[in-house]
Amino acid sequence: MPLPERNFVADALRAETVGGVLLLAAAVIALIWANTLSGSYAAIRDFHLGPASLGLDLSVQHWAANGLLAIFFFVAGIELKRELVAGELRDPKAAALPVVAAVCGMATPAIVYAVVNGIGGGSLQGWAVPTATDIAFALAVLAVIGTSLPSALRAFLLTLAVVDDLFAILIIAVFFTSTINFLALGFAVIGLALFYLLLRKGVRGWYVYVPLALVIWGLMENSGVHATIAGVAMGLMLRCHRRDGEDRSPGERIEHLVRPLSAGLAVPLFALFSAGVSIAGGAVHDVFTRPETLGVVLGLVVGKALGVFGGTWVTARFTKAELNPDLKWPDVFAVATLAGIGFTVSLLIGELAFSEDLALASEIKASVLIGSLLAAVCAAVLLKLRNNKYRTLCEDEERDEDHDGIPDIYELDKPEYHLRMAAILEAKAAEHRRLAEVAARTHAGDDGPA
Repeated sequence: MPLPERNFVADALRAETVGGVLLLAAAVIALIWANTLSGSYAAIRDFHLGPASLGLDLSVQHWAANGLLAIFFFVAGIELKRELVAGELRDPKAAALPVVAAVCGMATPAIVYAVVNGIGGGSLQGWAVPTATDIAFALAVLAVIGTSLPSALRAFLLTLAVVDDLFAILIIAVFFTSTINFLALGFAVIGLALFYLLLRKGVRGWYVYVPLALVIWGLMENSGVHATIAGVAMGLMLRCHRRDGEDRSPGERIEHLVRPLSAGLAVPLFALFSAGVSIAGGAVHDVFTRPETLGVVLGLVVGKALGVFGGTWVTARFTKAELNPDLKWPDVFAVATLAGIGFTVSLLIGELAFSEDLALASEIKASVLIGSLLAAVCAAVLLKLRNNKYRTLCEDEERDEDHDGIPDIYELDKPEYHLRMAAILEAKAAEHRRLAEVAARTHAGDDGPA
């Protein structure tokens, strides 16, 4: 990988590891809170605040889902833009496999959900719930477990997750927008155009862009289109290619500033007020017996793995696209399983899909949590096995028993190496013979007369 790309992937992984841990902690706190002090949890989650005159008298949960997640999607928009102009998506040949993997990894879970609910007579409203991959969780698991895995695997997952986010945003915009206020939407578009113009003119200053971004978000919220679309639209507008004399592009600089806010505040707070569902025995039983919830679990665990792996294999087998030479097919299957961690976006889509049936929406959340957990456990086992194999290979490649500063694997065809090793082994053998004689004399002395 080019140095800028490698550095970006490494930095993203470090940030997402922390974000993934915070996200997991928030989800655990939400589950404990909702199942021990459910009254206070519901009271805070459903508490309304905001100016009603501006159409923003929203619940805390709504603020977290539509407001704070706009920051998350803003960062996702910057990531997508960077991938398009300077990353894997810039080269069609390199982008083909992760892009097809992302598309198949969204289509197959939807098909699995539809089949399960078609057979079981369930609602098809939740077909999009198992289609999303959570970047934070997936990259966090990969970073913690895959310490010896090739960097190409991380790049593959990052590209897949970014494309996955793009299609998730399109699904939200197209399928979960009911009534549209065209006046508010028109003003939001004008605001976005002004945002773009200011960027192109080189205007700087957070005091210009932050108020404008808040106005755009408020207009988008009132338009009926999901407000997170405003976040990703503004992220895509940032320039992510470097000009002469620049250490970082504006997009990279702003992402560096905003990512801690996204990973450390926005996403964990969303999880805190969205993951609080009942996990009583009956609720868990319903997840595996009700077609809607079972479809989500199977979509995440089975559909994602089959879709990502199958799409990648078919594309590499029947087109000119090639798998990165550093990767093996077991690596791809492990990452395909890892893509079944839906969590953040799946929870959001679940809320939107079943907004009129709160009881079912709560069960769908439980199914997302269980499906994501099962996918994470399966992926962790597979990645651990692959990591052990790569760690052994790395140790073999780095072994330097003759201490000449060159790994032995590069000197196996050189007589000088074998002569040095013979001398080293002969010296060790002589030392062991000396130690054996000393041990024998000591043993004989111990056995003699007192």
